Amino acid sequence: EVLAMAGTLERTSPGTNLTIDDKQFLWLPLSHVMGKLLLTMPLYIGFESAIDGRVDRIVQNLPVVQPTFMGSAPRIFEKAYNGIVTMMADDPGPLRIRERLFHWASRVGSKVFEADHGDGSTTASRLDRIQARIADRLVFSTIRERFGGRVRYFISGSAALNTDISRWFGATGMMILEAYGMTESGGGSCLGMPEAYRTGRIGRPLDGVELCIADDGEILFRCAGVMDGYHNNPEATAEALDDDGWMHTGDIGDLDADGYIRITDRKKELFKTSNGKYAAPALMEATFKGLCPVASNLVVIGEGRPYVSALVALDEDPLLAWAQREGVPGGYAQVAADPRTHEMVQDYVDELNSSLNRWEQVKRFQILPRDLTVEDAELTPSLKLRRKPVERNFPEQVAANYA
Repeated sequence: EVLAMAGTLERTSPGTNLTIDDKQFLWLPLSHVMGKLLLTMPLYIGFESAIDGRVDRIVQNLPVVQPTFMGSAPRIFEKAYNGIVTMMADDPGPLRIRERLFHWASRVGSKVFEADHGDGSTTASRLDRIQARIADRLVFSTIRERFGGRVRYFISGSAALNTDISRWFGATGMMILEAYGMTESGGGSCLGMPEAYRTGRIGRPLDGVELCIADDGEILFRCAGVMDGYHNNPEATAEALDDDGWMHTGDIGDLDADGYIRITDRKKELFKTSNGKYAAPALMEATFKGLCPVASNLVVIGEGRPYVSALVALDEDPLLAWAQREGVPGGYAQVAADPRTHEMVQDYVDELNSSLNRWEQVKRFQILPRDLTVEDAELTPSLKLRRKPVERNFPEQVAANYA
């Protein structure tokens, strides 16, 4: 199935077509199906791969490796974006010209990208496009060099990608193609294509993959690569595979008129408050990380509770850069506990809440005394959030939200 997907990409998408002249940078763990897929593809096509599994070295490695593409979990794109925003905010000039130029370029570039790749609700004038070309020359060309200068596109999978971050990378000329698949299907089932890209959507099913949406919103698909079943676990197999061969993914989403797929949440992660209202935590979490430049993770809580609350983990480097500018002393734990930090995060929570239904809004939150880690089982090796271990590891903060 992995080799079949590599062949499908080569045959069906001229914009995504990988050749022997490409080079990938691979950091994903090989215990992850996406890592296996990306490691196997060079055997089929013949391009170079540079491999380094140290997550903390990704940004430093990119200008050295100079890849043409890279697969990643969304967290890496969030960290890269937040790092650039933080660097621009440290502009020493009295007029902060560099920072203002960056935000202008981001606005105009994102507007034009959305006009070309959105749902049709946004348009860009001739002046907008002229400004976008100027922004590319003055700002985005320099940013591309920081990623090696040769990136054709990135591939994102394993979790929801914030739409604003996706739009910003597209504006820089480094489009993020969203992929979707499961270990149970041998890897990829859907992938966005450069020549048929739509922000907020993961593209269409690949050749040979059928997809439909169940009555409850669950995404179902079937193809030759779907597993026969779970080893020695007939109950789980019966739950995942129906008699018609449809794989029940556990993901909730929708399919638009043009066949583009959007994932909104995990079926098992949807929760109901004690007031009987449903909330979709994954979408809220992804949205918040695109709003707050110092956020590492937002963990939304509310199952059986009277209202929705959250735990906030902050990204140390941009947090301490912000603290230095604002005159907040100390290391991570001291800055995280400072009332000024709480006020700053509250502004972003308020912005998140403005886009949510009343019953979904985060009423209270606690800032964690440290970031989440793989070692403490709070994140998977591919940096996907593990919700239950986080709640177990921070019981005092959870309790404080409902005190």
